[in-house]
Amino acid sequence: MHDIVDLEARGIPGVYVATSEFEDGAARQAEALGADPAVVFVEHPIQDRTDEEMQSIADRAADALISALVVTS
Repeated sequence: MHDIVDLEARGIPGVYVATSEFEDGAARQAEALGADPAVVFVEHPIQDRTDEEMQSIADRAADALISALVVTS
Protein backbone atom coordinates (compact mmCIF):
# COMPACT_ATOMS: atom_id res chain seq x y z
CA MET A 1 0.00 0.00 0.00
CA HIS A 2 2.88 2.37 0.71
CA ASP A 3 3.82 2.29 -2.99
CA ILE A 4 0.28 3.32 -3.99
CA VAL A 5 0.41 6.22 -1.51
CA ASP A 6 3.76 7.26 -3.00
CA LEU A 7 2.39 7.16 -6.54
CA GLU A 8 -0.63 9.24 -5.61
CA ALA A 9 1.61 11.81 -3.88
CA ARG A 10 3.35 12.19 -7.25
CA GLY A 11 0.03 12.72 -9.03
CA ILE A 12 -0.02 9.22 -10.52
CA PRO A 13 -3.28 7.38 -9.91
CA GLY A 14 -2.92 3.99 -8.29
CA VAL A 15 -5.06 1.19 -7.02
CA TYR A 16 -4.18 -1.99 -5.24
CA VAL A 17 -5.86 -5.36 -5.33
CA ALA A 18 -6.27 -7.64 -2.35
CA THR A 19 -8.55 -10.47 -1.41
CA SER A 20 -11.55 -9.87 0.83
CA GLU A 21 -9.74 -11.62 3.67
CA PHE A 22 -7.50 -8.56 4.03
CA GLU A 23 -10.15 -5.81 4.15
CA ASP A 24 -9.72 -5.11 7.87
CA GLY A 25 -5.94 -5.15 7.68
CA ALA A 26 -5.97 -2.83 4.68
CA ALA A 27 -8.23 -0.37 6.49
CA ARG A 28 -5.94 -0.36 9.53
CA GLN A 29 -2.83 0.14 7.40
CA ALA A 30 -4.45 2.97 5.44
CA GLU A 31 -5.41 4.66 8.70
CA ALA A 32 -1.88 4.25 10.04
CA LEU A 33 -0.48 5.83 6.87
CA GLY A 34 -3.05 8.62 6.91
CA ALA A 35 -4.08 7.60 3.42
CA ASP A 36 -7.19 6.59 1.54
CA PRO A 37 -5.86 4.71 -1.48
CA ALA A 38 -8.13 3.13 -4.05
CA VAL A 39 -8.56 -0.58 -3.52
CA VAL A 40 -10.40 -3.38 -5.22
CA PHE A 41 -11.08 -6.47 -3.18
CA VAL A 42 -11.53 -9.80 -4.93
CA GLU A 43 -12.77 -13.12 -3.63
CA HIS A 44 -10.61 -15.12 -1.28
CA PRO A 45 -8.64 -17.29 -1.59
CA ILE A 46 -6.75 -16.95 -4.84
CA GLN A 47 -4.07 -19.43 -3.89
CA ASP A 48 -4.24 -22.64 -5.90
CA ARG A 49 -6.71 -21.20 -8.42
CA THR A 50 -6.56 -22.44 -11.98
CA ASP A 51 -5.62 -20.05 -14.77
CA GLU A 52 -9.25 -20.01 -15.86
CA GLU A 53 -10.45 -19.14 -12.34
CA MET A 54 -7.89 -16.35 -12.07
CA GLN A 55 -8.98 -14.98 -15.44
CA SER A 56 -12.58 -14.97 -14.24
CA ILE A 57 -11.64 -13.14 -11.03
CA ALA A 58 -9.67 -10.59 -13.07
CA ASP A 59 -12.55 -10.12 -15.51
CA ARG A 60 -14.95 -9.43 -12.65
CA ALA A 61 -12.54 -6.89 -11.11
CA ALA A 62 -11.62 -5.09 -14.35
CA ASP A 63 -14.38 -2.47 -14.34
CA ALA A 64 -13.71 -1.55 -10.71
CA LEU A 65 -9.98 -1.26 -11.41
CA ILE A 66 -10.53 0.98 -14.41
CA SER A 67 -13.00 3.14 -12.49
CA ALA A 68 -10.51 3.56 -9.66
CA LEU A 69 -7.80 4.71 -12.07
CA VAL A 70 -9.77 6.98 -14.36
CA VAL A 71 -10.90 10.32 -13.09
CA THR A 72 -13.95 11.67 -14.88
CA SER A 73 -15.02 15.27 -14.83
